Amino acid sequence: MIKTILFDLGGVIYTGDVDRAMSRFRDIGLQDVEKRLNAYTQTGIFGKLEDGSMSDTDFLGALSTLCHRDISWQECQHCWLGYCKELPERNIALLERLRHEGYRLVLASNTNPFVMEWMESGRFDSRGNGIGHYIDRLYVSYKLGHLKPAPEFFLSILEQENIAPAEALFIDDSPGNVASAAKLGINTLLAENGADWTQEMLNELEQLK
Repeated sequence: MIKTILFDLGGVIYTGDVDRAMSRFRDIGLQDVEKRLNAYTQTGIFGKLEDGSMSDTDFLGALSTLCHRDISWQECQHCWLGYCKELPERNIALLERLRHEGYRLVLASNTNPFVMEWMESGRFDSRGNGIGHYIDRLYVSYKLGHLKPAPEFFLSILEQENIAPAEALFIDDSPGNVASAAKLGINTLLAENGADWTQEMLNELEQLK
């Protein structure tokens, strides 16, 4: 029986747009952005920011060096938020329904302080709500110290939630992340970025009862 549902952010709750994020970083002077950004798991200084080994201040310094000019916190946040294209109403409705039905909902996302500030603010949706209005707890890579698809990312969540893998359902748009969770015995659903995955998820929950 499923007790806890783990949601990715970009590509699942929010429609992701890596091309828009790349365009924004390119506009501030990061010319080799295609080599530095990824749709799922970051590397280099971007990966260090998202696994928590580099602070947002240090990241801004490194990014400013790469761009050959000072980059402000707000400029950098604008670039990162290029990933977050749209929050479909159907996803909001599903989250509200699942909480009403008694499921515990948690975020399981590779992210960073720039995106986190926005997620927790009233700018997250069009109603003045932060993500906490829809999700019970946020498990994010830079606080966990691990990036998906590392098994440690998922094991840390299972331990803190005090649940068995079979009691969790994880939904993500990355095949690699889904495969890693499945190897641990977690129930999984691969979503397609931008597609309507809500009914498929409800069907999966019904089968797992």
